[in-house]
Amino acid sequence: MHRLCAKDLHIGYGDRLIVQDLNITIPDRQITTIIGPNGCGKSTLLKAMTRIISPQSGSVLLDGKDIARQSTKAVAQKMAILPQTPEGTRGLTVAELVSYGRFPYQKGFGRLTKRDLEVIDWALEMTGTAEFKHHPVDRLSGGQRQRVWIAMALAQETDIIFLDEPTTYLDLAHQLEIMELLQDLNRKEGRTIVIVLHDLNHAARFADYIIAMKQGRIVKAGSCEEVINPEVLREVFQIDAVISRDPRTGKPVCLTYNLIKGEVDQDEKVAQSSSADLLDIRQRLRESVAGTGKVHGRIEDENVPV
Repeated sequence: MHRLCAKDLHIGYGDRLIVQDLNITIPDRQITTIIGPNGCGKSTLLKAMTRIISPQSGSVLLDGKDIARQSTKAVAQKMAILPQTPEGTRGLTVAELVSYGRFPYQKGFGRLTKRDLEVIDWALEMTGTAEFKHHPVDRLSGGQRQRVWIAMALAQETDIIFLDEPTTYLDLAHQLEIMELLQDLNRKEGRTIVIVLHDLNHAARFADYIIAMKQGRIVKAGSCEEVINPEVLREVFQIDAVISRDPRTGKPVCLTYNLIKGEVDQDEKVAQSSSADLLDIRQRLRESVAGTGKVHGRIEDENVPV
Protein backbone atom coordinates (compact mmCIF):
# COMPACT_ATOMS: atom_id res chain seq x y z
CA MET A 1 0.00 0.00 0.00
CA HIS A 2 1.29 3.46 -0.90
CA ARG A 3 1.63 5.78 2.08
CA LEU A 4 0.50 8.98 0.36
CA CYS A 5 -2.30 9.57 -2.13
CA ALA A 6 -4.95 12.14 -3.05
CA LYS A 7 -8.51 11.33 -4.03
CA ASP A 8 -10.97 13.47 -5.99
CA LEU A 9 -9.19 16.72 -5.10
CA HIS A 10 -10.71 20.07 -5.99
CA ILE A 11 -8.51 22.96 -4.87
CA GLY A 12 -8.98 26.66 -5.36
CA TYR A 13 -8.82 30.15 -3.94
CA GLY A 14 -12.22 31.73 -3.45
CA ASP A 15 -14.36 31.13 -6.53
CA ARG A 16 -11.36 30.25 -8.71
CA LEU A 17 -10.83 26.49 -9.05
CA ILE A 18 -7.18 25.69 -9.75
CA VAL A 19 -7.08 21.88 -9.45
CA GLN A 20 -10.06 19.78 -10.52
CA ASP A 21 -11.04 16.18 -9.79
CA LEU A 22 -7.44 15.09 -9.29
CA ASN A 23 -6.35 11.62 -8.18
CA ILE A 24 -2.73 10.87 -7.51
CA THR A 25 -0.56 8.28 -5.76
CA ILE A 26 3.00 9.07 -4.71
CA PRO A 27 5.35 6.06 -5.06
CA ASP A 28 7.14 5.16 -1.83
CA ARG A 29 10.91 5.59 -1.56
CA GLN A 30 11.17 7.14 -5.01
CA ILE A 31 11.76 10.60 -6.45
CA THR A 32 8.62 12.08 -7.98
CA THR A 33 8.71 15.33 -9.95
CA ILE A 34 5.72 17.44 -10.94
CA ILE A 35 6.06 19.44 -14.17
CA GLY A 36 3.78 21.77 -16.10
CA PRO A 37 3.37 25.35 -17.31
CA ASN A 38 3.04 28.34 -14.98
CA GLY A 39 -0.34 28.54 -13.33
CA CYS A 40 -1.26 24.90 -13.93
CA GLY A 41 -1.61 24.12 -10.22
CA LYS A 42 1.69 22.44 -9.33
CA SER A 43 2.43 24.49 -6.24
CA THR A 44 -1.25 24.55 -5.27
CA LEU A 45 -1.29 20.75 -5.34
CA LEU A 46 1.84 20.64 -3.20
CA LYS A 47 0.27 22.96 -0.63
CA ALA A 48 -2.88 20.84 -0.42
CA MET A 49 -0.90 17.61 -0.03
CA THR A 50 1.08 19.12 2.85
CA ARG A 51 -1.95 20.71 4.54
CA ILE A 52 -0.83 24.31 4.00
CA ILE A 53 -4.19 24.88 2.33
CA SER A 54 -7.37 22.83 2.51
CA PRO A 55 -9.01 21.38 -0.60
CA GLN A 56 -12.54 22.45 -1.38
CA SER A 57 -13.41 18.77 -1.69
CA GLY A 58 -11.65 15.44 -1.79
CA SER A 59 -8.98 14.19 0.58
CA VAL A 60 -5.26 13.58 1.01
CA LEU A 61 -4.53 10.26 2.69
CA LEU A 62 -1.36 9.60 4.64
CA ASP A 63 -0.97 6.05 5.93
CA GLY A 64 -4.63 5.50 5.08
CA LYS A 65 -5.89 8.45 7.15
CA ASP A 66 -7.09 11.86 6.00
CA ILE A 67 -4.38 14.40 6.93
CA ALA A 68 -7.12 16.89 7.81
CA ARG A 69 -8.07 14.61 10.70
CA GLN A 70 -4.52 14.16 11.98
CA SER A 71 -2.78 16.48 14.42
CA THR A 72 -0.26 19.01 13.12
CA LYS A 73 2.60 17.37 15.00
CA ALA A 74 1.65 13.90 13.78
CA VAL A 75 1.73 15.08 10.16
CA ALA A 76 4.95 17.04 10.71
CA GLN A 77 6.66 13.91 11.99
CA LYS A 78 5.88 12.19 8.68
CA MET A 79 6.13 14.94 6.04
CA ALA A 80 8.39 17.97 5.61
CA ILE A 81 8.05 20.74 3.03
CA LEU A 82 10.53 23.25 1.65
CA PRO A 83 8.47 26.09 0.13
CA GLN A 84 9.30 27.94 -3.08
CA THR A 85 10.76 31.05 -1.45
CA PRO A 86 11.63 30.30 2.18
CA GLU A 87 12.17 33.45 4.23
CA GLY A 88 12.44 34.64 7.80
CA THR A 89 16.11 33.85 8.49
CA ARG A 90 17.25 37.33 9.56
CA GLY A 91 19.41 37.08 12.66
CA LEU A 92 19.42 33.27 12.72
CA THR A 93 22.50 31.10 12.60
CA VAL A 94 22.54 27.93 10.54
CA ALA A 95 22.22 25.73 13.63
CA GLU A 96 19.28 27.78 14.92
CA LEU A 97 17.41 27.48 11.63
CA VAL A 98 18.01 23.74 11.37
CA SER A 99 16.86 23.31 14.98
CA TYR A 100 13.37 24.41 13.90
CA GLY A 101 13.08 21.01 12.25
CA ARG A 102 12.90 19.49 15.73
CA PHE A 103 9.69 21.35 16.65
CA PRO A 104 7.37 18.34 16.04
CA TYR A 105 9.24 16.42 18.74
CA GLN A 106 9.55 19.10 21.42
CA LYS A 107 7.57 19.13 24.63
CA GLY A 108 7.13 21.52 27.49
CA PHE A 109 9.30 24.62 27.12
CA GLY A 110 10.74 23.32 23.87
CA ARG A 111 14.35 22.95 24.98
CA LEU A 112 16.58 20.94 22.68
CA THR A 113 17.47 17.50 24.01
CA LYS A 114 20.67 15.59 23.44
CA ARG A 115 18.85 13.63 20.76
CA ASP A 116 17.77 16.87 19.06
CA LEU A 117 21.35 18.15 18.97
CA GLU A 118 22.58 14.86 17.51
CA VAL A 119 19.97 14.99 14.75
CA ILE A 120 20.85 18.62 13.95
CA ASP A 121 24.54 17.74 13.60
CA TRP A 122 23.64 14.74 11.44
CA ALA A 123 21.47 16.88 9.13
CA LEU A 124 24.30 19.42 8.76
CA GLU A 125 26.75 16.65 7.90
CA MET A 126 24.37 15.08 5.37
CA THR A 127 23.94 18.37 3.53
CA GLY A 128 27.58 19.45 3.72
CA THR A 129 26.79 22.51 5.81
CA ALA A 130 28.46 21.59 9.13
CA GLU A 131 31.22 24.15 8.56
CA PHE A 132 28.58 26.91 8.52
CA LYS A 133 26.94 25.80 11.75
CA HIS A 134 27.51 29.07 13.61
CA HIS A 135 27.35 31.37 10.56
CA PRO A 136 24.40 33.73 9.95
CA VAL A 137 22.12 32.22 7.33
CA ASP A 138 21.69 35.50 5.47
CA ARG A 139 25.44 35.67 4.79
CA LEU A 140 25.53 32.39 2.89
CA SER A 141 25.35 31.99 -0.88
CA GLY A 142 22.10 30.92 -2.53
CA GLY A 143 23.25 27.33 -2.92
CA GLN A 144 24.48 27.15 0.66
CA ARG A 145 21.23 28.58 2.01
CA GLN A 146 19.21 26.04 0.03
CA ARG A 147 21.25 23.20 1.50
CA VAL A 148 20.65 24.61 4.99
CA TRP A 149 16.89 24.64 4.38
CA ILE A 150 17.11 21.04 3.24
CA ALA A 151 19.05 20.28 6.43
CA MET A 152 16.13 21.71 8.42
CA ALA A 153 13.75 19.40 6.54
CA LEU A 154 16.06 16.48 7.30
CA ALA A 155 16.13 17.39 10.99
CA GLN A 156 12.39 16.76 10.99
CA GLU A 157 13.24 13.06 10.45
CA THR A 158 10.35 12.52 8.07
CA ASP A 159 10.11 9.77 5.48
CA ILE A 160 8.55 12.15 2.94
CA ILE A 161 10.02 15.49 1.81
CA PHE A 162 8.27 17.97 -0.50
CA LEU A 163 10.21 20.70 -2.30
CA ASP A 164 8.76 23.48 -4.44
CA GLU A 165 11.23 24.51 -7.16
CA PRO A 166 14.35 24.07 -4.98
CA THR A 167 16.76 25.02 -7.80
CA THR A 168 15.15 28.35 -8.72
CA TYR A 169 17.65 31.26 -8.95
CA LEU A 170 20.65 28.92 -8.60
CA ASP A 171 23.43 28.63 -11.17
CA LEU A 172 24.00 25.39 -13.09
CA ALA A 173 26.54 23.95 -10.66
CA HIS A 174 24.43 24.66 -7.59
CA GLN A 175 21.30 23.31 -9.29
CA LEU A 176 23.10 20.03 -9.93
CA GLU A 177 24.47 20.02 -6.38
CA ILE A 178 20.97 20.28 -4.91
CA MET A 179 19.54 17.61 -7.21
CA GLU A 180 22.38 15.20 -6.43
CA LEU A 181 21.88 15.81 -2.70
CA LEU A 182 18.19 14.92 -3.02
CA GLN A 183 19.10 11.84 -5.04
CA ASP A 184 21.51 10.75 -2.29
CA LEU A 185 18.82 11.23 0.36
CA ASN A 186 16.54 8.99 -1.67
CA ARG A 187 19.08 6.27 -2.44
CA LYS A 188 20.97 6.20 0.85
CA GLU A 189 18.26 7.17 3.33
CA GLY A 190 15.22 5.77 1.53
CA ARG A 191 13.38 9.11 1.65
CA THR A 192 10.36 9.69 -0.56
CA ILE A 193 11.07 12.94 -2.43
CA VAL A 194 8.39 15.00 -4.22
CA ILE A 195 9.66 17.99 -6.22
CA VAL A 196 8.05 20.66 -8.37
CA LEU A 197 10.47 21.43 -11.21
CA HIS A 198 10.55 23.56 -14.34
CA ASP A 199 13.71 22.00 -15.78
CA LEU A 200 12.56 19.06 -17.91
CA ASN A 201 16.05 17.57 -18.16
CA HIS A 202 16.49 17.60 -14.38
CA ALA A 203 13.13 15.90 -14.07
CA ALA A 204 14.10 13.23 -16.59
CA ARG A 205 17.55 12.71 -15.09
CA PHE A 206 16.67 12.43 -11.43
CA ALA A 207 13.04 11.31 -11.20
CA ASP A 208 11.72 7.78 -10.96
CA TYR A 209 8.18 9.01 -11.56
CA ILE A 210 6.96 12.17 -13.31
CA ILE A 211 3.55 13.84 -13.14
CA ALA A 212 2.76 16.27 -15.99
CA MET A 213 0.01 18.79 -15.26
CA LYS A 214 -1.97 21.27 -17.35
CA GLN A 215 -4.84 23.51 -16.26
CA GLY A 216 -5.23 21.76 -12.93
CA ARG A 217 -5.37 18.24 -14.35
CA ILE A 218 -2.91 15.40 -14.80
CA VAL A 219 -2.10 14.88 -18.48
CA LYS A 220 0.32 11.99 -17.98
CA ALA A 221 2.00 10.25 -15.06
CA GLY A 222 4.63 7.55 -15.29
CA SER A 223 8.31 6.90 -15.88
CA CYS A 224 10.51 9.55 -17.48
CA GLU A 225 10.31 7.69 -20.81
CA GLU A 226 6.53 7.76 -20.66
CA VAL A 227 6.33 11.47 -19.90
CA ILE A 228 9.38 13.16 -21.46
CA ASN A 229 8.42 12.51 -25.08
CA PRO A 230 7.27 14.77 -27.92
CA GLU A 231 3.57 13.89 -27.70
CA VAL A 232 3.21 14.65 -24.00
CA LEU A 233 5.36 17.79 -24.13
CA ARG A 234 3.32 19.07 -27.04
CA GLU A 235 0.09 18.64 -25.14
CA VAL A 236 1.39 20.08 -21.89
CA PHE A 237 3.61 22.95 -23.08
CA GLN A 238 2.60 23.48 -26.75
CA ILE A 239 6.18 22.85 -27.88
CA ASP A 240 7.72 20.80 -30.69
CA ALA A 241 10.51 19.04 -28.77
CA VAL A 242 13.52 17.12 -30.05
CA ILE A 243 14.21 14.26 -27.66
CA SER A 244 17.43 12.25 -27.56
CA ARG A 245 19.18 10.08 -24.97
CA ASP A 246 21.59 11.38 -22.35
CA PRO A 247 24.88 9.55 -23.05
CA ARG A 248 25.74 9.47 -19.33
CA THR A 249 22.45 8.45 -17.76
CA GLY A 250 20.58 6.80 -20.65
CA LYS A 251 17.57 8.96 -19.78
CA PRO A 252 15.57 11.06 -22.29
CA VAL A 253 16.89 14.58 -22.75
CA CYS A 254 15.27 17.53 -24.50
CA LEU A 255 17.85 18.89 -26.95
CA THR A 256 15.81 21.80 -28.32
CA TYR A 257 12.23 22.84 -28.97
CA ASN A 258 10.08 25.31 -30.85
CA LEU A 259 6.86 26.93 -29.76
CA ILE A 260 3.85 25.59 -31.65
CA LYS A 261 2.04 28.80 -32.55
CA GLY A 262 -1.71 29.03 -32.92
CA GLU A 263 -2.41 25.87 -30.93
CA VAL A 264 -2.98 27.45 -27.54
CA ASP A 265 -6.70 27.04 -26.90
CA GLN A 266 -8.86 29.64 -25.23
CA ASP A 267 -8.70 27.98 -21.83
CA GLU A 268 -4.92 28.01 -21.96
CA LYS A 269 -4.95 31.69 -22.91
CA VAL A 270 -7.01 32.36 -19.82
CA ALA A 271 -4.54 30.43 -17.70
CA GLN A 272 -1.60 32.25 -19.28
CA SER A 273 -3.27 35.59 -18.66
CA SER A 274 -1.89 35.02 -15.14
CA SER A 275 -5.19 35.03 -13.27
CA ALA A 276 -4.24 31.79 -11.57
CA ASP A 277 -0.77 33.13 -10.82
CA LEU A 278 -2.21 36.32 -9.32
CA LEU A 279 -4.51 34.34 -7.07
CA ASP A 280 -1.61 32.16 -6.00
CA ILE A 281 0.46 35.26 -5.19
CA ARG A 282 -2.39 36.70 -3.12
CA GLN A 283 -2.66 33.44 -1.23
CA ARG A 284 1.08 33.42 -0.55
CA LEU A 285 0.81 36.94 0.83
CA ARG A 286 -2.03 35.86 3.10
CA GLU A 287 0.03 32.90 4.31
CA SER A 288 3.03 35.15 4.89
CA VAL A 289 0.99 37.63 6.92
CA ALA A 290 -0.63 34.82 8.89
CA GLY A 291 2.82 33.34 9.62
CA THR A 292 2.24 29.93 8.41
CA GLY A 293 -3.37 13.00 -32.53
CA LYS A 294 -0.47 13.76 -35.17
CA VAL A 295 3.01 13.63 -33.78
CA HIS A 296 5.00 16.76 -34.52
CA GLY A 297 7.86 15.91 -32.19
CA ARG A 298 10.98 14.22 -33.47
CA ILE A 299 13.19 11.55 -31.96
CA GLU A 300 16.85 11.91 -32.88
CA ASP A 301 17.81 8.48 -31.58
CA GLU A 302 15.38 5.84 -32.80
CA ASN A 303 16.25 3.65 -29.83
CA VAL A 304 14.92 6.12 -27.31
CA PRO A 305 11.83 4.57 -25.68
CA VAL A 306 8.81 6.84 -25.97
